[in-house]
Amino acid sequence: MMLHENANLHTPDRCIFLVTGIMASGKSTVAQLLAEKLNRGVHLRGDSFRRMIVNGREEFMPEPSEEAIRQLQLRYKIAASTADTFFEEGFNVVVQDVVIGPLLSEFVEMIRNRPLYVVVLTPNEKVIEEREASRSKTGYGAWTIPHLNQILQTETPKLGMWIDSSEQTPQETVQEILRLVDLPLSMKKPKSDEIPNSGNQIV
Repeated sequence: MMLHENANLHTPDRCIFLVTGIMASGKSTVAQLLAEKLNRGVHLRGDSFRRMIVNGREEFMPEPSEEAIRQLQLRYKIAASTADTFFEEGFNVVVQDVVIGPLLSEFVEMIRNRPLYVVVLTPNEKVIEEREASRSKTGYGAWTIPHLNQILQTETPKLGMWIDSSEQTPQETVQEILRLVDLPLSMKKPKSDEIPNSGNQIV
């Protein structure tokens, strides 16, 4: 299911995308490129809300504490609310974060406005290992790629577009998303005014 209709508003001249997947699956790069393709496009990085907690932050570990779960849900709530605010002010919004397992359904319900397109990036574990190794930052820590991928594949509701981007460049992934969604021209940025590619770093 690509489009979720049960919402307070349905505004066909703009939309919200949720881009998710496990760490190093390409979410940030794809979300940035997608936002650049949209007229009045906004890119929200969900992890930025986690990093705003200076004191008292509890990281979400394989066996999370109740406080870590609460903080994760708070992060999702703030991201969803921010996406709705931008949308209601006339922007197309791309919000990206690691939203897997049963929490994906909760996140979708937190976003009030529609149309909402869910994009789940599912490159294979070998590709993710290569991307993770090439990054300057370390994302996994106590987690492992197989563990997170198992949650993605077996515990995450099959909402939206599931895209195996193992053999795709980020630009090709964005092209596939736009082809599947087939947005009206009013939502797309005019080609003559496109922003040049900001880089191919996989985040």
